[in-house]
Amino acid sequence: MEWQKLFLSIIPFPEISAARAMPLAINAVPNPEVHNGLAIQMIDEVRHSTIQMNLKRLYMNHYIDPAGFDITEKGFSNCYAGTIGRQFGEGFITGDAITAANVYLTIVAETAFTNVLFVAMPGEAAANGDYLLPTVFHSVQSDESRHISNGYSIILMALADERNRQLLERDLRYAWWNNHAVVDAAIGTFIEYGTKDRRKDRESYAEMWRRWIYDDYYRSYLVPLEKYGLTIPHDLVEEAWNRIWNKGYIHEVAQFFATGWFANYWRIDGMDDADFEWFENKYPGWYDKYGKWWERYSEMAVKNGHKPIAFEADAGYEYPHRCWTCMVPCLIREDTVVDEVDGQVRTYCSETCHWTDKVAFRPEYEGRPTPSMGHLSGKREWETLYHGKDVAEIMQELGYVRDDGHTLIPQPHLDLDPKKMWTLDEVKGITLNSPNVLLNEMSPEEREAHVAHYKAGGPAGRPAPEGATA
Repeated sequence: MEWQKLFLSIIPFPEISAARAMPLAINAVPNPEVHNGLAIQMIDEVRHSTIQMNLKRLYMNHYIDPAGFDITEKGFSNCYAGTIGRQFGEGFITGDAITAANVYLTIVAETAFTNVLFVAMPGEAAANGDYLLPTVFHSVQSDESRHISNGYSIILMALADERNRQLLERDLRYAWWNNHAVVDAAIGTFIEYGTKDRRKDRESYAEMWRRWIYDDYYRSYLVPLEKYGLTIPHDLVEEAWNRIWNKGYIHEVAQFFATGWFANYWRIDGMDDADFEWFENKYPGWYDKYGKWWERYSEMAVKNGHKPIAFEADAGYEYPHRCWTCMVPCLIREDTVVDEVDGQVRTYCSETCHWTDKVAFRPEYEGRPTPSMGHLSGKREWETLYHGKDVAEIMQELGYVRDDGHTLIPQPHLDLDPKKMWTLDEVKGITLNSPNVLLNEMSPEEREAHVAHYKAGGPAGRPAPEGATA
């Protein structure tokens, strides 16, 4: 239930962004019949947002710890994790109309990733005794088939003109990768780390992904588009699977979320032996990579004079750089890309996110003017906004303090005993620093050495040994 404070704070925003995307698509598509379908879709998206907001209100009124549910619409837009979801939702209305409202939204997000969003996750909620969430989200998913049809008809119309193929292939690469980077990060964490259902026969997120996305979407829906002359990003689909199965992407994200427990508006508890056994069964080798850190997390959840785990050097975790594009941190450290773009040294979680910023979202693409694409700008890294500030002051500024004005809304455990709950006192005097600000302050030689050392680190955020380089 605690993870629903994050999920239900984010998801109404993409729904409303999807509604806002429909006029963009209507203006771009010269077909009255499709206009009707898009108008109905806009109504659907508003309905989705409304019932999701009401579900959140119901939880707030009846859950044992409503703190956090009451600030979700404010919280998600300024939280170290919620801003990732904001970036995802803004993608529906960012760039060219076909890029945003057709390829990114309907062709990829709704056709592929709503399977894990609105089918797999509600199933996990039911397994944990929550039947309200499945009722709401299965109602949402029932509309997606109509939205999928809208997207499919538009892309076929666009493919009728050979000049569009170049841009559609660009859009598909960007849309697939950003959806994978954000949705798999969030929903994978919710399903795997937000559950107490540890039945051995329960599907892992990797198994769900292989069935819902790789087989049902990629092989059955995306690959057949090649007969219309569209080049499908097979390499990116395979790399997404590689990141999930071989590189531990979901586990790295869950660990990052837990590391930053002090800067959110929900509670993240540790894990026990039943959790460890399940993960080791589903992801062989998991314990050797992540188990010891989670044991340390549980130990450091207890107040005994230490700092939150993110600020304790002996926790064996190097706080990560943030990806400029997808805004998920650069957690698979060997894949990190660093480049100076628009006069700023930026970090990217992958070559594809680097390409998205430096090549795809530009006013020109492969010699062709693309003025509607714009570029990825602003303060995109949460840590940069609070660089050099005291953590207690940050929590007060964000509003992540309970009604007593002293106890934190977030906690590294689920115990509501006031004596065991962390307060502003435990985080006062701790300075938060932005890895990106520090990176830009380095000399070129210092930066090169730092990046090489960072890329040699991991898995599970382990700092590389002194002198090690990638």
